[in-house]
Amino acid sequence: MRRAGILMPITSLPSAWGIGTLGDEARNFLDFLTEAGQSCWQILPIGPTGYGDSPYQPFSTFAGNPYLIDLDDLQREGLLREEEYQGLVWGDDPARVDYGLLYRNRFCVLEKAVSRLTGEKAAELENFCRAESWWLEDYALFMALKERFDGVSWSRWPDELRKRKREAVAAAKRELSAEMNFWKGVQFLFFRQWERLKKLSQKKGISIIGDLPIYVAEDSADVWAHPELFQMDDDLRPVKVAGCPPDGFSASGQLWGNPLFDWERMKEDGYGWWISRVAFQFRFYDVLRIDHFRGFESYYAIPRGAKDARGGSWEKGPGMDFFRALEKAVGRRRIIAEDLGFITPQVGKLLEDTGFPGMKVLQFAFDSRDGGGRMYQPHNYPVNCVAYVGTHDNETALGWLEDAAAEDAALAREYLNLDRDEGENWGMMRGIWSSPAGYAIVQMQDILGLGREGRINTPSTLGGNWQWRALPGSYDADLAARIRRQMYLYERLPQQG
Repeated sequence: MRRAGILMPITSLPSAWGIGTLGDEARNFLDFLTEAGQSCWQILPIGPTGYGDSPYQPFSTFAGNPYLIDLDDLQREGLLREEEYQGLVWGDDPARVDYGLLYRNRFCVLEKAVSRLTGEKAAELENFCRAESWWLEDYALFMALKERFDGVSWSRWPDELRKRKREAVAAAKRELSAEMNFWKGVQFLFFRQWERLKKLSQKKGISIIGDLPIYVAEDSADVWAHPELFQMDDDLRPVKVAGCPPDGFSASGQLWGNPLFDWERMKEDGYGWWISRVAFQFRFYDVLRIDHFRGFESYYAIPRGAKDARGGSWEKGPGMDFFRALEKAVGRRRIIAEDLGFITPQVGKLLEDTGFPGMKVLQFAFDSRDGGGRMYQPHNYPVNCVAYVGTHDNETALGWLEDAAAEDAALAREYLNLDRDEGENWGMMRGIWSSPAGYAIVQMQDILGLGREGRINTPSTLGGNWQWRALPGSYDADLAARIRRQMYLYERLPQQG
C-alpha cells in the first residue's frame, strides 16, 4: 500500500492557550488529514520537556507532556472553570510558543484540575496509578524533588537522594506525597486525553507515527532511577556522552550530552528496559520511528567534559541481537529506522536484516554539503522506505532552496521541474509523492508554503527551536482538496491501496 502523511508536531497546532494540545484542534487536524487523503500523522516525541524545550530531551521516556493537556476539554469535564485559565497570559504571538509563560502559568491551572479528580474519577486515577506504578512512582518523585530543589539537575541533589539511598527515598516519598500525587494526576489527565485522540484517529483510519529518541536525557527520571543501565562512573557521572561526528553541516559535530547505554549490562536481562520502552510506545502509536538507528550498530562516544564532538570515537552497539530479542518479546511491529547521517555498510546490513524501512530525504539528493547524492533522488528510492522532502531538523522546502548553494538549488529545480507559479514547494513534495517509496511524509510547513520562518529546529543550537505554530485558519477544505488531488494522481489515497 502506498501511504502518505503529514509531519505536524502537536505543539504546532493552533490554540488560544499558548501551545498546541490534544483537544479541538488535534481533532480538527485529523479531519483535515482525512479530507486530504492522508493515511498517517507523524508527530514529534510527546514527553515532558525540560531545559531547552527539546522533545528529544524529556524528563521521562514514559511520561506525557503536561503542556499538551487541553484546558478546554478539562473545562467541559467540570475540572476547570473558564476564568481559571482564559484570563491568563499565554503569549502575544500565535505563530510561536512562549515556553517561559507556559512554565509559569500552566501548572497552577493543572493543580486546580487535579484537585477536582473526585468520585468516579478518583477511582479511575487510583487504578491508573496502580497499573503504571512501575514507572510513575519514580517519575512523580523525581518531579517533586526537582520542584523542591528549584529545578536543578538530579546530579546536583544531596548525595543521599542523588544515589537513591533507601532511607532518604522513603523519607522523601512521605514528605512529598502531596506533590507526587499532583504529578500522578497530571499524567492521568494526559493519558485520558491521549487515549481519546488515539481512538478517534483509528476510527478515521489515520495511523499515528510516533518518534522515539534513541537516548534519554541525563536529567531524567530514567537515568536517576536506573543508573546501572548507563555508562556511569562510581559517582554516577557519565563516562562518555552521545553525539555525532563533524560533517558537512557542522565542522565541530553535534554534542548531545546524553549518557550512553551500557549495552553489555542490558544484554544480561535480555534488554528488558528497552523492550518495555518500545512496547510502551505502541500504546501511543501505530508506527514508531526510532531516531538515530545507526546507534544500534555503532555509536559515537564523546569523553565527558569535551567542548565539542571532534574528540569522539565509534563503539559497537548491540546490533541484531537486540532486534531479535525485541521481536521475540513484542512481535513484528511497524518501525521506521532513522538511518540518516554517517552510514556504513554495516549499518546498511543491519537495516536490511531488520527489514525496517529507512528514510530518504529529498534535500540530501542535491545538497553538496553532505554528499547524499543519487541515493536520495526519488527515481532511486526502494519501495521499502519512507520519503521526506525534509525532516524537523531541516529547513523547509522553500527555506532550503533559498539557503542552498546556487548550483545545488539549480540542480533541484532542473531535476524536479519546479514551477514558481505553482509554488516550488509543491514541486518538491510531488517529487516524493510520485516516487516508489511506500511512505511519503511532508512537513506541514511545506504544505503551507513557508520559508525559513517555518523551521522548527536547527540541530546543536539553543534558543528559538521547537516554537513554530500554524496560524488559525491556515489550512482549510480548499487546501485539503488540492492535496487529495495529488494523492489521487500518485495513487496514495487510502482506498487506492
